[in-house]
Amino acid sequence: MARVILVAFLSILATFAQADIEIKEVTSPGGINAWVVEEPDIPFTALEIRFRGGASLDEPGKRGAVNLMTGLLEEGAADMNAQEFQTRLEDLAASLRFRSYDDTLSISAKFLTENKDEVLTLLRQALTEPRFDQDAIDRVRAQVLTGIAGDLKDPQSIASAAFNKAAFGDHPYGTPLDGTAESVNALTQDDIFAAHKNTIARDRVYVSAVGDITAEEIGPMLDELLGDLPAEGAPFPEDIDFGLEGGMTVVDYETPQAVALFGHEGIERDDEDFFAAYVMNEVLGAGGFESRLMNEVREKRGLTYGIGTYLVPKFHAEMVLGSVASSNATIAEAIEVTRAEWARMAEEGLTQEELDTAKTYLTGEYPLRFDGNGEIASIMAGMQMIDLPPDYVVNRNSYIEAVTLDDVNRVAAELLHPDDLHFVIVGQPEGLQPTQ
Repeated sequence: MARVILVAFLSILATFAQADIEIKEVTSPGGINAWVVEEPDIPFTALEIRFRGGASLDEPGKRGAVNLMTGLLEEGAADMNAQEFQTRLEDLAASLRFRSYDDTLSISAKFLTENKDEVLTLLRQALTEPRFDQDAIDRVRAQVLTGIAGDLKDPQSIASAAFNKAAFGDHPYGTPLDGTAESVNALTQDDIFAAHKNTIARDRVYVSAVGDITAEEIGPMLDELLGDLPAEGAPFPEDIDFGLEGGMTVVDYETPQAVALFGHEGIERDDEDFFAAYVMNEVLGAGGFESRLMNEVREKRGLTYGIGTYLVPKFHAEMVLGSVASSNATIAEAIEVTRAEWARMAEEGLTQEELDTAKTYLTGEYPLRFDGNGEIASIMAGMQMIDLPPDYVVNRNSYIEAVTLDDVNRVAAELLHPDDLHFVIVGQPEGLQPTQ
């Protein structure tokens, strides 16, 4: 029954995404803010809760605590152990998903209207009365350790860890959020409770809901769900400058295909030139087979199966990053071409045709993101976290359309610095001399 309802709801959203989305802003009696999109045609609701801070709030020497704690939130609460909690959730045909990221802890809930009260009770217990039983800690810890061990053998993960360590040092961004085998093995039950207290608090919460729910009813619901959380969590970390200069780092690793992660300092999300940078990056490397880098590195020269770039505006640092994989014999050429295209974009900018093509794609694909109530709820929570207004979903494409050729080429010249690019290569590349 739940699957039938979900499929029907998705079909409704195929047309819903094309129309103006009416977002209602709500403040609960207890002062908790939320955005709501009412869609009563299907008795189904998606609730998205975000807590700013995430894994960046790990205490010194406790790396991986927030990640482990997040994985334990569904492993029993109040008077239910892990098995009882999961069984009850399945009986209600509901979904609760908990995830931690560098700057965010996210909770995604989906439930039928008829089961709303019981599901929200389970969620409230998970958030306010987690058990963190030792057997659950040991079980989830083992899963995390398996992932850490896998990352130590994965060239992409090795490159990311080396790049971030060199760029951010002792800042939380400088180490993987799941921690190391040593740090995770040392975590105690007290550490898990401390991570919960530091991270899940009312002063950093963002909420959105989409579906069979009204703006009038969500206020009291939020106070019941979140009102017992601590008023304040741990302080956020300081902002940090990108700490890598241009150059090359080689991590010796036996693999037939070298992996390179590259980048330099980026642009803040609230910068007035962000949309120009976004359009420029679509042409440079984010646009798949239509991008310059894909055309030059793959299509013309056959040096890789894929290459891409992306803007990374985190809460405490900004980067322009890219990645490419090529054989050890050809990775040097792939890097040379990449640097040359970086310089060409900075010096020459886009053509009018490239700008028009990028705008057509970016404005056309945007409504397709709204293909489910969960997706809409997630987008709205993300908007709140970066201080976008509710009417952004209506106006976003006009911001893209407003980018001129002069805008995008000026920003390309200001943002892209080929001499500042740092490449971290994992493999045994031929013809490359590391600078550090």
